[in-house]
Amino acid sequence: MNTNVSEEEWKNKLTPEQYKVLRRKGTEPAFTGKLLHNKEKGVYMCGACGAELFTSDTKYDSGSGWPSFWAPLAGDRIEERPDNTLGMRRVEIVCKRCGSHLGHVFDDGPQPSGERYCVNSLSLAFKKKDEK
Repeated sequence: MNTNVSEEEWKNKLTPEQYKVLRRKGTEPAFTGKLLHNKEKGVYMCGACGAELFTSDTKYDSGSGWPSFWAPLAGDRIEERPDNTLGMRRVEIVCKRCGSHLGHVFDDGPQPSGERYCVNSLSLAFKKKDEK
């Protein structure tokens, strides 16, 4: 994990909304994220450090109100942590490179994984696949 960036530097780099979600584990309101309905082919990256996390090939409409994926790009890109806040037992997902909050993973997703990586749009950046 990249711990060389101070919280002050994150505050300067990110918008206040991104900072609240990525660094303070906030959640954007459901159905408001700019990437929720994105159908373009490409790669979804960490909104803080740019690490490639998901591809459009694993994105699906879960009906939850947040971008959802059935698998990360690679197993070493995301770290899972227990989250017992708000009186619930959940599994938080964070960017393994910079430790920024992405969302949560649930076991109610589609096959082949059965997992739903429920991610805040504010936690993501999108890089469109080059047309060739």
